[in-house]
Amino acid sequence: MPLEINPWGSNDVKDYEKLSKEFGIQPFEPLLKRIKEPHLLMRRGLIFGHRDFDKILDSVKKGESYAMLTGLMPSGKFHLGHRILAEQMIYHQQVLGGKVFICVADIEAYNMRMNDMGKLRDIAINEYLLNYIALGLKPEKCEFYFQSDRSKDAKKSNAFYRLVGMAARKTTFNEMKAIYGDISPGKVMSVMTQVADILHPMLPEFGGFRHVVVPVGVDQDPHMRLTRDIASRFDKEYGFPSLPSSTYHRFIKGLKGGKMSSSDPLSYIALTDDPKTIKGKIMKYAFSGGRETIEEHRKKGGVPEVDVSYQYLYSQFEPDDKKIRRIYEDYKSGKMLTGELKQILVEKLRKFLEEHQKRRELAKKQIDKFI
Repeated sequence: MPLEINPWGSNDVKDYEKLSKEFGIQPFEPLLKRIKEPHLLMRRGLIFGHRDFDKILDSVKKGESYAMLTGLMPSGKFHLGHRILAEQMIYHQQVLGGKVFICVADIEAYNMRMNDMGKLRDIAINEYLLNYIALGLKPEKCEFYFQSDRSKDAKKSNAFYRLVGMAARKTTFNEMKAIYGDISPGKVMSVMTQVADILHPMLPEFGGFRHVVVPVGVDQDPHMRLTRDIASRFDKEYGFPSLPSSTYHRFIKGLKGGKMSSSDPLSYIALTDDPKTIKGKIMKYAFSGGRETIEEHRKKGGVPEVDVSYQYLYSQFEPDDKKIRRIYEDYKSGKMLTGELKQILVEKLRKFLEEHQKRRELAKKQIDKFI
């Protein structure tokens, strides 16, 4: 049975290898030898696949400019799931040397979720941008913009919205229906705007041709496939000499073991949560790979592969490979209990968020540099 992924749905991915083969996503691991300082997410397989990322590495090696584009859906609290993408943005900007384009998908959010535009702008700035800055994003080599207001520069703005309209001619209703299922005028508009988001860093008005990479969760691959198809259909108008690249990261599980949901505050750790809230959420709700009794756990050991506390340590909060291996082995053998594992995460999170929230307050003074 063919796999289906929905960029606007809540489906979870069980088999990344099968999905990669079905949709033609290349494994990322063979590229590691070409990267001088691979990010933790790369080293540990959280970034598992790519399309044409080797072109980005070629640009880095040659010292050529490239762009990394990402989008944010201003739908609620900024949480640990969002941090995975923020870390990649900062890595591209500060380690690989790319220019970062950050798109606030307010048109998409308005069309798909019917939120108030003013509220969407407020969430984008006070939840997302503030946390990006606190995590280390710099205003240099960064463009932060809203889909509804691309630029005050008329030439840039005209070029962007012209591309939205021209992209619409390069696809058909049947193609979009095959990719997205049931569609509406609002959905069509949102998709065409997103196509322009991905392609416009190549336009002369935005710095001229350069390779573009988009780091995404695999649920966004339908957008990437359509955008690459549309880019290949332009000729004299633009003649994009390169299709946009992409990298794919695994979903970070919600506290309860399923997908994180902005509508369920008990499914995530927000970067504004206080220590008491953090401890309460993890101790009470974090899905455990432990056994039902201490005796059984000592005998059979835990299952770190499904334990949310272990997964958070592995993906974000224990960078030392030797330490994370020891935690894995102690939990797997039954030497470490679930409560002890959770306490390690609680302490790591407490220290991280204590410092992060101080930086977040300082970041408020820098907002004007980005907008």
